[in-house]
Amino acid sequence: MSLPNIWHHRKVAETAARSCEICYKPSSSVLITPDNKASIEHANDEEEVASRKKKEELDKEIEKVKQEYEEKMNRKKLKDKEKKDGIEKEDKKAEKEKDDKNSGAETHMDDTPRVFALHKNFYQMRIDRIRKKEIARRNTECLKNPDLFPSTPKTDL
Repeated sequence: MSLPNIWHHRKVAETAARSCEICYKPSSSVLITPDNKASIEHANDEEEVASRKKKEELDKEIEKVKQEYEEKMNRKKLKDKEKKDGIEKEDKKAEKEKDDKNSGAETHMDDTPRVFALHKNFYQMRIDRIRKKEIARRNTECLKNPDLFPSTPKTDL
């Protein structure tokens, strides 16, 4: 029985969360094989996810501040040009509408990888656990079958 080292990340309901086999914390993130034969709970590392989220938020905040600064500088330049050239108010309103549309068009994509390969030690632990389950299943089947036990001697001593 060969188990490929390809795992897909899936989310399950909070009510269906099972405990992690390593840290025993309940988790709604699971890794599952493509043929749905095996699964691993607690697929994400909370510290890594938290640090990545924090970094993304900081990057977004920095980008937002930069855009606001550029907009202020553009407005100052526009005001100077209006005083000199007398630009119409309609053009100014149109530019504001464009800016509002551009700022409202942000989309949030979950860019976490969806397909994983386990570290060789964890992968070997999974294979060993599956083999032990298979051996235990075969042993219980053998114990239930009375033909496999030796019969009592029928001859006299």
